[in-house]
Amino acid sequence: MPGIEKRIARFPQFYSRIGFVHEFRPLDANQVQELLARCWAPAGIKLPDGPLSPEVVASLIRMTGGNFRLLTRLLTQIERVLSVNDLHHVSVEVVEAARDSLVIGTN
Repeated sequence: MPGIEKRIARFPQFYSRIGFVHEFRPLDANQVQELLARCWAPAGIKLPDGPLSPEVVASLIRMTGGNFRLLTRLLTQIERVLSVNDLHHVSVEVVEAARDSLVIGTN
């Protein structure tokens, strides 16, 4: 969060307990592809076995822009969409439905 360090500094007792601030850069497309090729999913999230199609991976990269936190939220929502609709395959339509329910934009 931009400016969070200055805002927290207003509370000396709280600020003194923070060891350091680290800014995480977004993952590049190759890093996201590598994660998804290894069938990575957030802890506690179970997606269907097998690799995701190139179209799904491209959608995930485009929608998240490499933002790891957003990727985690989107994959969590994808699991929910699959479960609620009794689906067993991640498609571009499932990814779009998950995105729409998170209200993260139309990228």
